Amino acid sequence: MLLIHPPAAKGCEPPAGIARLAGAIRGHGLPCTVLDANLEGQMFLLAGPAQGSDTWSLRAGRNLKDNLAALRSPALYHNPSRYRRAVADVNRVLEQTGKRHHLSLSLANYQEQGLSPLNSAALLRAAENPEANIFFPYFAARLPTLIEETRPALIGISLNYLSQAPTTFAMAGFLKKRYPGLPIVLGGGLVTSWLRNSAWDNPFAGLIDHCLAGPGEEPLVRLMGGDFSPHHHTPSYSGLPLAGYLAPGLILPYAASSGCYWNKCLFCPEKAEGNPYQQIAPATVLADIASLKTASQPALLHFLDNAVSPALMQALAADPPGIDWYGFARISPLLAEADFCRALRRSGCRMLKLGLESGDQSVLNAMNKGQDLALIETVLQNLAQAGIATYIYLLFGTPSESLVEARRTMDFTVRHHSAITFLNLAVFNMPINSPEAPFVTRSSFYGGDLSLYTDFEHPKGWSRKKIRRFLGQEFKRHPDIARILQRDPPLFTSNHAAFFC
Repeated sequence: MLLIHPPAAKGCEPPAGIARLAGAIRGHGLPCTVLDANLEGQMFLLAGPAQGSDTWSLRAGRNLKDNLAALRSPALYHNPSRYRRAVADVNRVLEQTGKRHHLSLSLANYQEQGLSPLNSAALLRAAENPEANIFFPYFAARLPTLIEETRPALIGISLNYLSQAPTTFAMAGFLKKRYPGLPIVLGGGLVTSWLRNSAWDNPFAGLIDHCLAGPGEEPLVRLMGGDFSPHHHTPSYSGLPLAGYLAPGLILPYAASSGCYWNKCLFCPEKAEGNPYQQIAPATVLADIASLKTASQPALLHFLDNAVSPALMQALAADPPGIDWYGFARISPLLAEADFCRALRRSGCRMLKLGLESGDQSVLNAMNKGQDLALIETVLQNLAQAGIATYIYLLFGTPSESLVEARRTMDFTVRHHSAITFLNLAVFNMPINSPEAPFVTRSSFYGGDLSLYTDFEHPKGWSRKKIRRFLGQEFKRHPDIARILQRDPPLFTSNHAAFFC
């Protein structure tokens, strides 16, 4: 089988999805090849002829090789201003290349004029005309060579982000024309969301042979003619360019669970999609990490869980993995214990990403977060004192919020600014299947049949326009908040943030 991670996404760590699938397929004694077409495709474009004649573009092209090397060196991350310039210059080269194709291309995103990834007809047009895709010269040469070498019986494409959809379908169209008898399987986070939408009606029959929702290990093994065994298999990163990612050492992504163990927040797509919670036993997680650490010598471990469970955090604290790590965690009573936070830091915890969402208790209650502000304050203080950085996520515009509550969130952020290392600000998008959706007046959000969200008439008149005005004119302008926002690594954001802690 050939498993592909398509462009475009952040090329700073190997793709965990196809590594997990490869571990299971290889663990069943079946052959499997993995291709990070995202990293290879970005490097292919960057190696092309320089674009743009302005001073910035000429400088960026001239310094490209040095900047790429610097992004892979720890020294750069000790100089935030130099880091920002290196990222901006590398990104400039991609931007200018994208402009030739009338698209917005960056190190983190891909947006093509007239091609909405939320519109199935547009994606099918991309499949019909693959040569129009900016990555076509890369994959039109790379895929036939790899297929000739490996002779796969099946091709799997992992589609997780909207930014990957245009090239995913261009690649699928190319493959279907070139190899009409070679089955194509489509899976990944975005595909799972599509399939779990109650309105899903597969528009891709004839192009995609199989669409898979959720974990793909069992169906892929069975499609390959294997006898599936449910035993755990360690992810396999063999065959991926582990030294080529844009990071100062290998960031090893690992998912110890899928779904969310809380799974009650009304705004969350996990709840709206009905994704079940499945956890790998902490002892197995530690064994996996030890094995992967020996094989790949990572610089940082990235837990991909929606929330690292208290049981796993306790296991990490009791038996440190010997590698620094970071990931999402739920604000819980366990983190309100100062001694435990210190033990967590000794385990290698460099940063925790925390979904605070709001600094107003009534909004938290309406979200069903199951947290109170007193607990949150204690956790922030304990983590700061333990030396664990925090990447705080705030969500504005939920149905229970108005300008009054948003200003309380701003006041809370200012009061605790010294304990907040980084901030992520988001405007609420209501999932189509949200429990709140039947109680508001809804309308089309992006106008595509694949949209996962719905626009709605805010019951308190707190429109997206008003939210953006508040964030731009009040929230972001407060000096204490502005200093936090200025620390955020451009483009790579939380994926690189731990290297600055």
